[in-house]
Amino acid sequence: MNAITQPRPRPLRVAIAGLGAVGLRVAQALDAGIPGCELVAVAARDRPAAARRLQGLRYPVPVLDLGDLEPQADLVVECAPAALLARIATPVLRQGKKLMVLSAGALLTEPQLIDLARQHHAQIIVPTGALLGLDAVAAAAEGQIHSVRMVTRKPVKGLLGAPYLAEHGIDIATIAAPLRVFEGTARQAAVGFPANLNVAVALSLAGIGPDQTQLEIWADPALTLNTHSITVEADSARFTMTIENVPSENPKTGKITALSVIAALRKLAAPLRVGT
Repeated sequence: MNAITQPRPRPLRVAIAGLGAVGLRVAQALDAGIPGCELVAVAARDRPAAARRLQGLRYPVPVLDLGDLEPQADLVVECAPAALLARIATPVLRQGKKLMVLSAGALLTEPQLIDLARQHHAQIIVPTGALLGLDAVAAAAEGQIHSVRMVTRKPVKGLLGAPYLAEHGIDIATIAAPLRVFEGTARQAAVGFPANLNVAVALSLAGIGPDQTQLEIWADPALTLNTHSITVEADSARFTMTIENVPSENPKTGKITALSVIAALRKLAAPLRVGT
């Protein structure tokens, strides 16, 4: 008797919103091949420039306006400025689809997006990004976490232009020694440093929330790596973690951020999934 051949499942159609350092790296990985996923489109502000950046792909895809992205995809990866998150996310979530969000900080100022995902049985995925240990934090949150504290140290050019610095008249361009430029909660940091501290928001969402997660930010002219140190005290464990990230061509973003997105995409259809 011949065995019945099961039809192969259709690959997950993936679109990318934003084609900067992260978006391009993710597009290249999808083009090279991620099992169960297929790159179908990208969206970028400068469409001709984006088309030129994609010329090296084996399987070229169209460069669309943001508003035309959702119908093409089952999952949209957001790699755009935080101010565009609602515009990207709303049509995706209304159709009950998946959205991978790098601008996690914007979820705190656009909480209706989480409600929209719940209402339409959609899913918002926040990858680990430039952080580490979110599995441990999420596991500890199933018990009781007493405190989470994060200290971020960045090269000066990685913090230049942050709204918080402008609002408080903090000039870091010519500092000669490390300077603490912020101390507060993850929620406050997400507003004041929207391009820099998505990692803090991801940490807070995995743990005890943005109003209880404490954060320090330092500008350090001697650093070349983006450094995050996290200390967690919980009833199940006490742990400290430190990561030093190599910046991408965008000094505000580490190279590992794109790799984290790629790893998350691989997990979607993997026969073996390691980690919580």
